[in-house]
Amino acid sequence: MKLIVAETAGFCYGVKRAVAMCEKAADEFETCFTLGPIIHNDFVVNELASKGVRCADDISQIPDNSVVIIRSHGASKNDYELLKNKNAHIIDATCPDVKKIHDIVSSESELGRFILVIGKRDHPEVKAIAGWCDECEVIESQENLANWLNININAKKYLSMVFQTTCSQNVYESCVNSVKKECTNYKLFDTICNATFKRQQEAQCLSKIADAVIVVGDKNSSNSQSLKKICCKNSEKVFFVSNADELDITEFNTQNVIGITAGASTPASIIKEVIRKMSNETNMDGTVVEDAETTLQEPESSPKQEVSEPEVPAEETKKEAASAEQDDETEEDESFEALLEKSIKTLRTGEKVSGIVTSVTATEVSVDLGTKQSGYIPISEFIENDNDNIEDVVKEGDTIEAFVMRVNDVEGMVMLSKRRLDAIKNWDIVESARENKSIVEGVVSEENKGGIVVNVKGVRVFVPASQTGLPKSAQMSELLKKPVKLRITEVNQSRRRVVGSIRLVQSDERREKAEQVWNEIEVGKKYDGVVKSMTSYGVFVDIGGVDGMVHISELSWTRIKQPSEVMSVGDEVSVYVISFDAESKKISLGYKKGEDNPWTKFTETYKVGDVANVKIVKMMPFGAFAEICTGVDGLIHISQITDRRIGLPSEVLSDGEMVDVKITEIDHDRKKVSLSIRALLEPSNSPADDYENEEENDAPSVVYDTDNPPPMEQEELSEEASEEENLSEEAPED
Repeated sequence: MKLIVAETAGFCYGVKRAVAMCEKAADEFETCFTLGPIIHNDFVVNELASKGVRCADDISQIPDNSVVIIRSHGASKNDYELLKNKNAHIIDATCPDVKKIHDIVSSESELGRFILVIGKRDHPEVKAIAGWCDECEVIESQENLANWLNININAKKYLSMVFQTTCSQNVYESCVNSVKKECTNYKLFDTICNATFKRQQEAQCLSKIADAVIVVGDKNSSNSQSLKKICCKNSEKVFFVSNADELDITEFNTQNVIGITAGASTPASIIKEVIRKMSNETNMDGTVVEDAETTLQEPESSPKQEVSEPEVPAEETKKEAASAEQDDETEEDESFEALLEKSIKTLRTGEKVSGIVTSVTATEVSVDLGTKQSGYIPISEFIENDNDNIEDVVKEGDTIEAFVMRVNDVEGMVMLSKRRLDAIKNWDIVESARENKSIVEGVVSEENKGGIVVNVKGVRVFVPASQTGLPKSAQMSELLKKPVKLRITEVNQSRRRVVGSIRLVQSDERREKAEQVWNEIEVGKKYDGVVKSMTSYGVFVDIGGVDGMVHISELSWTRIKQPSEVMSVGDEVSVYVISFDAESKKISLGYKKGEDNPWTKFTETYKVGDVANVKIVKMMPFGAFAEICTGVDGLIHISQITDRRIGLPSEVLSDGEMVDVKITEIDHDRKKVSLSIRALLEPSNSPADDYENEEENDAPSVVYDTDNPPPMEQEELSEEASEEENLSEEAPED
């Protein structure tokens, strides 16, 4: 009897990685949890539990602040959010190939496409995939897909289809054919794991050359279940066991060649136990346990083997694999070696490939492409200078896409380029942005004679000076090294020319902001704005897409001659709405604050009867004006300057002189103040003084009123009022 063990039997890379992460977590933390079984194998789960790695079927079973390991099947976006809310320390052991599917459905869903997931509805991997998109439908078979398409094709015109990583190639081909027949706007993503595909091909070949096949795997493992189905199509004797104890040796007494394969979640220790039991308990004289490829190097060793057929081109590999499963009764048996050779893809220069990073060195990144050749990418493709840390960009286990630059079959090496593929993708992004009129972001890299150049995902985009959004007087060098948003207006790949506009984005943003302002504006509402321009009668302030005017009288509580005494163009200011007209799109704004009102400060500080030290600021025939505090003046009537009769105030006072006065009257309605120096003087007993006092007492009391001043003052005030009226008439409407 001869045992042939499949080369790919046992843990795949993703499972091996997940188990290793659990074991490492068990060493670092006293207790940690996995969200569901880390893999579909009770033996492994129980073994990890003995090390302190507990399995939680639901997030509600996980305490706050716990260490949580995401299993290899992945988790939904909502699960991640719930764990973050529990302040969990997340260790993500999701298989890189599964993570890639999450990224695909997420990005496709954001584009508004409907997602079809081909796989088992209740499988945790499929549930997790469905949790990364807005709308999706899970299809379990080609028949179900055909029925669904017949009913929903008109409602769901834009379809993107992905596959569970453990789907068989036969399912893939049949589903692809159904979609191609019914749909016109679809995207297909072959997300079946390369390791799964190779494992299934080995199982198919093994079942054809062996008298009996043992499939080792957990009953809940989708991967193992698929292997069983494939083997059953070619062999009547297929035994599905989870461990060696389930084997009945008597079933194999009459078999000459026995094949052994195992699912991706089956540990090597269980496979070894099965091999050991088959070797020790069967009457095998000179039993040989070899891997499948070595065993089949001698065709005569297997009674079912025939001469190997010529190698089939790579692009026909998957089609022939599906055909082999459907028409195996009429197809002649082929050698395992020939079929395995067909399953290995041949790479060509210019292809886009995807693989898993296996190692990162100081000079290159090695990538497993699922082929005979090993791929490598120069380290310079990932980092710009020696100070950058490569581990921050790429690490072992990452799934990466690249462009095939050169294939060396002699050395078994493939030179890859990530930048070349990124450049191709980015041109597609730029072209799509032009068609959809969407906004892209970039950094201004240089200035030239006619405008600036913006780097958008590695593509040089020229922005003419008129489209930079800068004023004519501004220097374009102001934008250098700054991030900007722009719209793509022209793309010519043959000439490698792309033209964009920053101004269009600014116009759209300003229009949106203006609509928001007019929808929400109300009297008294405050805005933070920027001074856009200035005139002799006021300033114009941009409050977010809309310009409002602050009249010169609203700039300061004190009299100013020019708005430039208070503001400058470009200043950021806080203003409030005084009035607005939505029909004519005019807004009147205020700048001076109520709390800065000099009259308010004066009334809070002084009252009638108080004594103040004031400054003489203006002399008039009927009296003198004195500044009590900034912005508030009072009148010292000529009769209140001294206790004797005088002809003019200048006989006693002079401009700029500081004197003590008594506040004799405050008119709050008209905001006027009467002052007296005489009230602070000691009474005089001289006859002359008595005469003057008597004469003054007989005279009527005088309170300065700016609305009705003496003739000379009235003339001066009239000139000032006329000047203000002229300014108001000249001011353009807001």
